[in-house]
Amino acid sequence: MKIRAGYDIAFDCPQPTPMVLLLSVHPSRRGDLVTPERMTFDPPLQPRTYRDQFDNVCTRLVVPAGRVRFSADFVVNDSGAPDEVAPEAAQIPVQDLPDDTLIYLLGSRYCDTEHLAEQAWALFSGSPPGWGRVQAICDYVHDHLAFGYSHARATRTAAEGHAEQRGVCRDFAHLAITFCRCMNIPARYCTGYLGDIGVPEDPQPMDFSAWFEAYLGGRWYTFDARHNVPRIGRILVARGRDATDVAISTSFGRADLANFTVITEEVE
Repeated sequence: MKIRAGYDIAFDCPQPTPMVLLLSVHPSRRGDLVTPERMTFDPPLQPRTYRDQFDNVCTRLVVPAGRVRFSADFVVNDSGAPDEVAPEAAQIPVQDLPDDTLIYLLGSRYCDTEHLAEQAWALFSGSPPGWGRVQAICDYVHDHLAFGYSHARATRTAAEGHAEQRGVCRDFAHLAITFCRCMNIPARYCTGYLGDIGVPEDPQPMDFSAWFEAYLGGRWYTFDARHNVPRIGRILVARGRDATDVAISTSFGRADLANFTVITEEVE
């Protein structure tokens, strides 16, 4: 299967503004690119890239005053297989976890484990450890939160989302990640492309999507509390502790969003 993906994003800046963008396909998927993933700028700019501590590809630049546009349009090979389901994947005791997974047990900006630990144990201590427990968390979050684009709020933490019982895909991911961490299961936030492939088309404009990965049985598995069914065609862009680490744009000064278009579709 081939998937066309890309974006067309514009900002209005009142003065020259430093920015960091996380818009490039994650290194783990770059071998699947069928056409080059070229980020273009209008007006022309001279960015540079670097890898952050999570191995995401970051683009660093200073945009001039006025309107600046970033765009890309590329094709990726995909297996066409849905997210893997592995009911036998076991939960690993904390003392046996690899060192580099321990950071994903800790609370973070949006995954405020200190506020939900008691609730997590009350809800999930009776669920089977491992895959069954993570799936129980996804089932609960999927049913507990009402999804709606009008519910978006950039400052909402997992505990606030749980109390308000609503959110967008990032809120579903944050709450599920937080419950996993409270239950001593490493979990990390993911963002990327997820088109309407193999499911009815969503009439809402396309957006980047958020999901999460849980560490079970010695490897990372994909989970999606918002959709709560295996999906086809995820294209990973970035991973991190929560949305703070993978914001598609971070501006060090005022930058007003003027256009936001995302493309994700199967190529016939």
